[in-house]
Amino acid sequence: MPETTSDIRGGKSLSPKALYVEVAELLRQRIFKRELEPGSWIDELRIAEEYGISRTPLREALKVLATEGLVTMKVRRGAYVTEVSSNDLADVYHLLSLLESDAAGVVAAKATDAELAELKTLHAELEAAALPGTANTDEFFAVNERFHMRLLEIANNRWRDQMVADLRKVMKLNRHNSLLKTGRIAESLAEHRAILQALLARDAGATAQRMREHFSNGLQAAN
Repeated sequence: MPETTSDIRGGKSLSPKALYVEVAELLRQRIFKRELEPGSWIDELRIAEEYGISRTPLREALKVLATEGLVTMKVRRGAYVTEVSSNDLADVYHLLSLLESDAAGVVAAKATDAELAELKTLHAELEAAALPGTANTDEFFAVNERFHMRLLEIANNRWRDQMVADLRKVMKLNRHNSLLKTGRIAESLAEHRAILQALLARDAGATAQRMREHFSNGLQAAN
């Protein structure tokens, strides 16, 4: 009998193809949450038993994560969570800065008032997540990402979106560490305020510059 997602999560059964996609997402989230640490060996047998599946869909899921850069396959040694070097991180931030600053400039010039209002609302959520005494790093990170991804959606370039999505997965291997550094949440919030101010002023050049500065500061905090 072919395996389905009902084997590991219950509910409506899906095709075997969908099973490895779901397993990949489960493992992806475990990597992002540091339940599987960078550099750690992925115990395929244990995870397959934990999810109640065979190793076939698990191995397919690991191939997906390997193409995303989250998993490194080593000959005769198996799969490991990728360790991101300082050079890797610098390259990722450099590309994200180029892509997202370009998108930010487009949004400043072309977004509708309603779309800018959406970004303003997301920024208000970001402010709330960073309130003194109640700051929540996980919530701040989640809203921060939603702001960036919504900005990209408004800029409306699916090829750029695809590249950014892949790069951000690698960035997440280190991003939580940067936000945990003393004062980084407050700094990131101030940078977002500057980006929003430039967006609302519809100043494409200033918006792109503020976004580049945001990534430059983020890289410094990540190292």
